[in-house]
Amino acid sequence: MSRADLTAAPERRTLWTFGLLGSELTTVLRRGRTLALLGVLAAVPVLIGIAVRIETGDGSPAGPGGGGGPAFLSQVSHNGLFLVFAALSATLPVFLPMTVGVVAGDSVAGEASAGTLRYLLVAPAGRSRLLLTKYTSVLVFCLVATLVVAVSGLVAGALLFPVGEVTTISGTRIGFGEGLLRAGLIALVVAVSLSGFAALGLFVSTLTDSGIAAMAATVGVLVTAQIVDAIPQLDALGPYLFPHLWMSFTDLLRAPVYWDEIVRNLGVQAVYVAVFGSAAWARFTTKDITV
Repeated sequence: MSRADLTAAPERRTLWTFGLLGSELTTVLRRGRTLALLGVLAAVPVLIGIAVRIETGDGSPAGPGGGGGPAFLSQVSHNGLFLVFAALSATLPVFLPMTVGVVAGDSVAGEASAGTLRYLLVAPAGRSRLLLTKYTSVLVFCLVATLVVAVSGLVAGALLFPVGEVTTISGTRIGFGEGLLRAGLIALVVAVSLSGFAALGLFVSTLTDSGIAAMAATVGVLVTAQIVDAIPQLDALGPYLFPHLWMSFTDLLRAPVYWDEIVRNLGVQAVYVAVFGSAAWARFTTKDITV
């Protein structure tokens, strides 16, 4: 083999990897199931906005006693930008991670059940690169799903309510432009917060050749973790559970921003990514692919 061939080989593998990632993202985002899930996520902020609009049509505050429902709900009628924060607060505990769990659980097991996994492994990227591509596509989906909620909330909020300066949790006021920047940062933090659960779902997906079973098991783990986190007698386990600090993104609406719990949350997600990403790699690279 000539030196030119040796130089070109890594470039071909890199191009093939990006091509595989593009193909994977296209496949995931064009699935009818995925579009339906994103449609549901987009509808949640609209429904919340309409409900608040109807309830506050007579000038009364939103929510029972002015403070019921998701976080920030009582502020939505005064500033439509808060619909973004209220929608993320409403979808993050269950709906948003459930869509991620479906995509992550189906990532490898779905290919196996469809009989296409072994054909992908014939390509030169190898199992490790294929698994990394699968996980990267799930992470991109985390961001897409979060942005769908945020953008839907922003549009619905702007159409249904006045927008302007934002009153932070600390009581200070910031400009609408800075409020938009914080909304974007919050969406990014929420998406990254789902990375640990995405790695767990990828690991579950390598354990079975049934896409439905993998999706059900991943969502089951989510529900179990949420239940355990809500039981006061099990508070000692809370800091080690991936959803425990998901709502820490609200600290981005303080002035100054309170970073401690946000950083702690991202640290927990990094541990889950490392542990379950390694477990998925160990399982997938030694798995006997028969279909």
